[in-house]
Amino acid sequence: MQSVARLAGVSAMTVSRALKDSSSVAEATRDRILTVVREVGYVPDATARVFATRRSGFVAALVPSLDNSNFADTVRGMTERFDAAGLQMLIGDTEYSLEREEELVAAFLMRRPEAIVLTGGVHSDRTRRLLESADAPIVETWDLPARPLGDVVGFSNEAAGAAMVRHLHAVGRRRPGFVGGATNFDTRGAERRAGFKKAARALGLAADRVVLVGRPPVTMDQGAEALDAMLARWPVVDAIACVSDLSAFGVLAQCQRRGIDVPGRIAIAGFGDFDVARCCHPRLTTIAVDCAAIGRAAADAALGALAARKEGRRRRSATVEIPFRLVVRETA
Repeated sequence: MQSVARLAGVSAMTVSRALKDSSSVAEATRDRILTVVREVGYVPDATARVFATRRSGFVAALVPSLDNSNFADTVRGMTERFDAAGLQMLIGDTEYSLEREEELVAAFLMRRPEAIVLTGGVHSDRTRRLLESADAPIVETWDLPARPLGDVVGFSNEAAGAAMVRHLHAVGRRRPGFVGGATNFDTRGAERRAGFKKAARALGLAADRVVLVGRPPVTMDQGAEALDAMLARWPVVDAIACVSDLSAFGVLAQCQRRGIDVPGRIAIAGFGDFDVARCCHPRLTTIAVDCAAIGRAAADAALGALAARKEGRRRRSATVEIPFRLVVRETA
């Protein structure tokens, strides 16, 4: 800043005011300062601003995968709101790992985010301790946690899994199976599996036809492997509910390679309403969620909490449910 001030022929305080869009700096002076800033590539020290204003100007957002279009849509929804509020997002990819989430939370907290948005409501004990002591609003998304850390924006993944089983039963399927990940890293996927089992038992159906393959997210190739494993153990299965549309597409493709009629012999259902579910043949029956709406509502919750703090108001944390929707297409 001293170098910019010297080259522009002004004081460092005038440079500081100009960079803050202060009306106290004459327009011609501010233009001269900004020209020098561009020429020398000066970037203000954000750390110094945090000390001076106690504001970092950014929000931390953690998602399980940047490859997943659903989570990308959620990020876009948040970006709409945070950009309008003048806040930037730092995004961390947890890779469906609670340990990775813990590392990212610790790293982000060192930089004093103004709010933290998480995916899911299951966290390690240390992550919970870090967040409970953090001086920032917390928003958990894509879930309805039993012990929320702050605001919640999501839906019941267990209910989504159960809804698909009830649909399969309604269209005459009595021997359903489930395909999911081989670990519980994807806690939301594990909840969908729990919903599958609970609904199957409630309907008087066997709930043990479950094949778990690979570390989440389950891929198309793993979905194909899961079909072979399912039929090798339970040849009578007449419907397969999958943890995601990607794994469901893998099951569908393998059925086609094996000459298995879908939905005549086996009905297939997924989750997520990805592009592949709408474009494959036959098109996949699935569960759709308004992912961008989750992002917008999460950002609104964080901004509401920040506004309450600024105004000195007490504000109770709230839960916003974004309903999922059964999309019936050609596979079930």
